[in-house]
Amino acid sequence: MFKKSLSLAVLTAMSGGAVAQQNDTINIDETIQISATRTSTPQSAIPATVSVIDGEELRQQLTVSQSLSDILGNLIPAFSPSRQKLTSAGETLRGRQPLYLIDGVPQSNPLRNGSRAAMTIDPFMIERVEVIHGASAIQGMGASGGIINIVTKQAEQGTSHELNAGFMAPDSELSEGLSYQAGYLVRHATGDWRFVGGIQYRDTGMYVDGNGMLIGVDTTQGDTMDSKSYDVFAKLGYDIDEQQSLEFMINRFDMSGNGDYYSVGGNRAEGIPTVSVEGEYPGDAPENEVTTSSLTYNHSNFLNAELNWQLFLQDFSALYGGGTYGVFQDPAYGDNLFDQSRNDSRKYGSRITLNWDNIQQSPYSVSAGLDYLNDTTFQELAQTGRKWVPETEFKNWAPYAQLRYQANGLTLSGGLRYEYGKLNVDDFTSLAAYGSTFVEGGEPSFNELLPNVGAVYALTEQWRVYASYSEGFSMPDVGRVLRGISTPGLSINNFLNLQPVIADNEEVGVEYRGNAVSASLSYFRSGSDLGARLQADADGIYSVKREKTETDGFELSAEYALSSDTAFGLNYADTDGEYDSNADGSVDTQLGGNNIAPKRANLYWSQQWSGMISSQVQWNKLFDRDIYSGGQAINNFDGYNTIDASVLIETRDLGNFSVGVENLLDEFYFTYYAQTVGPDSRNFAGRGRTVSFNWNYRW
Repeated sequence: MFKKSLSLAVLTAMSGGAVAQQNDTINIDETIQISATRTSTPQSAIPATVSVIDGEELRQQLTVSQSLSDILGNLIPAFSPSRQKLTSAGETLRGRQPLYLIDGVPQSNPLRNGSRAAMTIDPFMIERVEVIHGASAIQGMGASGGIINIVTKQAEQGTSHELNAGFMAPDSELSEGLSYQAGYLVRHATGDWRFVGGIQYRDTGMYVDGNGMLIGVDTTQGDTMDSKSYDVFAKLGYDIDEQQSLEFMINRFDMSGNGDYYSVGGNRAEGIPTVSVEGEYPGDAPENEVTTSSLTYNHSNFLNAELNWQLFLQDFSALYGGGTYGVFQDPAYGDNLFDQSRNDSRKYGSRITLNWDNIQQSPYSVSAGLDYLNDTTFQELAQTGRKWVPETEFKNWAPYAQLRYQANGLTLSGGLRYEYGKLNVDDFTSLAAYGSTFVEGGEPSFNELLPNVGAVYALTEQWRVYASYSEGFSMPDVGRVLRGISTPGLSINNFLNLQPVIADNEEVGVEYRGNAVSASLSYFRSGSDLGARLQADADGIYSVKREKTETDGFELSAEYALSSDTAFGLNYADTDGEYDSNADGSVDTQLGGNNIAPKRANLYWSQQWSGMISSQVQWNKLFDRDIYSGGQAINNFDGYNTIDASVLIETRDLGNFSVGVENLLDEFYFTYYAQTVGPDSRNFAGRGRTVSFNWNYRW
């Protein structure tokens, strides 16, 4: 395994392109193509941090991990620890929200962030994952913390088939904890046509903690355990001629809970975990229903440039669990009212990119284009049909241009992206819990010019240094802001809390690539004059606090290849952040666990024992965070560490077999979310020792 700490021109906010697989050895002048950058950029030109999780590493992690959030939590230390639930609320990148994409199509819902964007595709359909660290405007709205681009599987010449099957179970409570999955994928390419099609089914049982107890089901945000899911995926491509091609992609993902368990107990002060007991919970079981599709046209010589034009559409519906929360109560519906919420979002858009590389054999390259996004979102209370968040439409136009100069080991780049956004909200009345307050609708608009600059210098063939500045643009979870209005006489047109979040990102770094050793170190700082901090009430219902925020930290990645068969690696991140609690213009209070990850380290050992047998052991360490006092003490964190192990056996005739053990030592611990954010009812323990067996066969 090669830890893919690549770097990326986060500043190439305006580009478009192809993808190349990563090799085990990298020359610093080699061209590495990352689709999340929307252009093809040599590694020597990229002045910020990108991590690439390739297909081989994905398969390896899936032997011990349950979801994309788990994988990111294991491999990207700047990413918050996974909550091990259906929701990704509180999972940040460098202390801010990342933008999730599938083949460049946005999955995140910034107008009403329901924190389900990490669960919109099954990992079986993923070729690799590209993670851009830090605020960026490359893909438009929503990437104040970075970009997580999921690249789906590609066609192969000829015809190939792939079957997979497996099961997972804790080492106790086997009957309730048994999970299984099966899937099939076909790839075909001949002449001008390409096709990939796949289907995957999963049935997930209960999770068990290190003390042998059933972990509590999150009956509010939703859970991946006690659930069923399926994914149907297809991608069809056609070469019109030698210069032009079309590709259509569609993915349908559905995950729904069984509703066979509910949670009881939980006390943070006394260290009592929330556990599950069998029984029917009121309402409908939480679920995700997501359809993502895109049509991409490519012309390799349009006006002497490469043209990439993508049209996309995404339908997203997420049903959450419910309760008799105070915010749901309304005298018109009686006392002790049970309800649950549903987020619905429909996005469509267009992205045009033109790339002129090395114009007339010069060291100059130019990228330019135009993006359009239309996002319509609302949130309803599903049992009573009340609108919690009114239907909100956001239209966004963004032209951009980027210039890069590269010669004699020096790369300079810079560009501008202009964001015009218009929000449309009709008159509405808030819920009874907010005083049934009438709010006058409006159509506020925003204009932002987002610059980026960067420089990279190759000191030698092995060493390079870089520095960059870039800005990202996102909305402050408009739905949370709108639904909480309780002050009469407000108008959307002059409501300050609807102003966008502009996050800047400054980064400096150094990187070494040798024959046996590779290492990178970067320092970053990010600030927002008008941030969007989340704060939960006693029921765990979040509101948005618009305050100045600043985050900073550093990331370290290193790997040593002892031989062609043995490799050791280390990844480490330390992130800190503060916000302005008294509106005096200066940050003064530490950000809590819902926004900032603890110091984290991941150590791994990969070993190829023979041509057939390989293994990996990884140690994840989350360090204590004891810096808060008074009312902020709830954010203090008692660290924990876990060890995972996996073995892969590759056979010629029977396929590949893998055995993985998550939390090998059966450590009992409370999750980072439970310790720093969650109320007593969500004082969840983490998964104990869990064994997985998987079979994969290709022909």
